[in-house]
Amino acid sequence: MNGKAAAAAAMAENSVTIDEAKGGGSNLPLKQQAAMGSKGSDVGSQSNREMFFRADKIDFKSWDVQLEKHISRAWSRDREVVSKSTSLEEWEIDLGKLDIRHVIAHGTYGTVYRGNYDGQDVAVKVLDWGEDGIATAAETAALRASFRQEVAVWHKLDHPNVTKFVGASMGTSNLKIPSSNDGNNSIPSRACCVVVEYLPGGTLKKFLIRNRRKKLAFKVVIQLALDLSRGLNYLHSRKIVHRDVKTENMLLNSQRTLKIADFGVARVEAQNPRDMTGETGTLGYMAPEVLDGKPYNRKCDVYSFGICLWEIYCCDMPYPDLSFAEISSAVVRQNLRPEIPRCCPSSLAGIMKRCWDGQPDRRPEMDEVVKMLEAIDTTKGGGMIPEDQFRRGCFCFTAAVRGP
Repeated sequence: MNGKAAAAAAMAENSVTIDEAKGGGSNLPLKQQAAMGSKGSDVGSQSNREMFFRADKIDFKSWDVQLEKHISRAWSRDREVVSKSTSLEEWEIDLGKLDIRHVIAHGTYGTVYRGNYDGQDVAVKVLDWGEDGIATAAETAALRASFRQEVAVWHKLDHPNVTKFVGASMGTSNLKIPSSNDGNNSIPSRACCVVVEYLPGGTLKKFLIRNRRKKLAFKVVIQLALDLSRGLNYLHSRKIVHRDVKTENMLLNSQRTLKIADFGVARVEAQNPRDMTGETGTLGYMAPEVLDGKPYNRKCDVYSFGICLWEIYCCDMPYPDLSFAEISSAVVRQNLRPEIPRCCPSSLAGIMKRCWDGQPDRRPEMDEVVKMLEAIDTTKGGGMIPEDQFRRGCFCFTAAVRGP
């Protein structure tokens, strides 16, 4: 017998095949039958069947390959989960590069600071989520949702008439917030913040207040109106509805270029207008359909633009003597609108009236408004009459006189 035959015979003598196990062990070698004793009879019983495999027939190498693949997939999933949980959003800033300096303004839910980020002058909007215990859990959750919404809208925008977004922080690291003059600091150090370019000209609202008596030259009026209309047209082209267009949310740079800011209530326009409801905005600028709780679309911004256009021309507040309730009722029920001065050129007055039309579908799109404003001739003046030219204020409402 050669070597291979001897090895095969030895393996056969010391192995149990599946068929032999099923047959009750009658064909087992005598050595194994003696060793198994009574257990051999149990192998073939119906109540306790056992399966035996020849070790030389098992492909252990294949098992190793399959096990390695399974472990590799598990590790990959774990690494992916860890990566997602620790990686920064594309808009998230490095707080180590942020230097918050002094307060610029206070708001309902936070404070705006002047600061510096990586060598750039910035404004830092720090939001107080109500960790002081005053706000309810629902209010805090709503504020966080609003913050994420603002960041999601703002960080993708790029237009000369939209305030440039620099970055934001979700409060994952401590903010170095300077203390107030009295040494108190009510804003939590882990509050969220939005960082945008700093615009030294302040808000359009404050600029108009400073010029309330002197008024603005017609050329300046049209320049500001064009900046605002172009910015809104850009937003609408991106399917974004600002929903809070007002002069307080417009900022000016050192060259008096207007830029739209504050996207706290902005949102992507819904395909179905009925999906956009609720009173969102500031009362004196809100369209009738918004005040009335009806569905609305981007045309609510066009209405608000019309009010802003009147405000820019007159350097005055709309409805200064009316309460909030009176404004809301009169705008919706009585078609109340600001009174247009007689000295206002008909070309500009016509744009105001079209923009604040009570029917949204009759209001122009913002790209049409841009074209109408670009077509206005400013070389012959047409601005509001300055108050200091008259003994009893501005008579522009009763006399057809052109201003500067």
